[in-house]
Amino acid sequence: MAPSNWKIGLPLALVTVFMWAALPIALKGLLEHISPGTATWFRFAGAALLAGIYYGQARRLKLRPLFSRALLPFTLLAVTGLLVNYLAYASGLHYITPGAAQVVIQLAPLLLLISSVLWLGERFSLRQWGGVVLVVIGLLLFFNQRLDGLVSGAGSDYTLGLGYILIAAITWAVYGFFQKKILSRATPQDLLVVIYIAGTLCFLPMAEPMKVVHLDWLEWGLLAFLTANTLIAYGAFSKALAHWEASSVSATLSLVPVITLLFSTLVSGIWPNYIAVEPLNWISWTGAGTVVVGSTLAAIRSKRRSKHSQGSDKKSLTN
Repeated sequence: MAPSNWKIGLPLALVTVFMWAALPIALKGLLEHISPGTATWFRFAGAALLAGIYYGQARRLKLRPLFSRALLPFTLLAVTGLLVNYLAYASGLHYITPGAAQVVIQLAPLLLLISSVLWLGERFSLRQWGGVVLVVIGLLLFFNQRLDGLVSGAGSDYTLGLGYILIAAITWAVYGFFQKKILSRATPQDLLVVIYIAGTLCFLPMAEPMKVVHLDWLEWGLLAFLTANTLIAYGAFSKALAHWEASSVSATLSLVPVITLLFSTLVSGIWPNYIAVEPLNWISWTGAGTVVVGSTLAAIRSKRRSKHSQGSDKKSLTN
């Protein structure tokens, strides 16, 4: 393993933060013109093409182990989890704001951590449980202006959107959980290529590829950004983990929802009609900050245990 070098790891982690923070804003704008199924299909098809070219030329793909009798059930569950995650996330964005989506999706890594404790025998420190509690409190604070409507059912579309994002968080945790079971015999990159190909095939029936013919230059730019986003973000993420501690990278990535909120505010100020922004008061901002702190505390393990599990953590984070 390469020695830790934050001068390399931090910029790479920040690239990932930028890509993931901008993702829902770009996707939200594009969903005004194409369906969630079409957007998701293009994301998978583009990623499959680019990843196939890159890894194919490097001769780094070893897909056969994923289809062995021992790993096939885990492969199918991981593939299904991430496919549903992509579609549910895009569907949820159709109804709620990018900032709200990024705050709620922070539940995904927490659900993965909890499932690892329950079914993989991993340990969870008191500090990490405190982080989980802070995330829950932060979510309640963030949605303080919408709680009455959510409880009464007045905001049915918004509630539906939150439900989709919650499904996206759960299914990402399913993907991450079964990826952990695969990692001893295959790499995350191999699994992702299989997922990209599967997504291209599975979402084709619900996609309307010809709809993009009517997009203007800005919307084509958004589509290209979304297509490249996954490969760039995960590529920078993997490189960051190779040069910096996994806990430090995780702490940096916890900034994603706050950066999304800032980006949304900036974009709405420049282009008021582009996307709707979440109505935020000081309690909402406090809630977002609490979610970030809670996510960071839950992600960082104690030094003694992280030394024993750092290798597996680095692999599991590259999903």
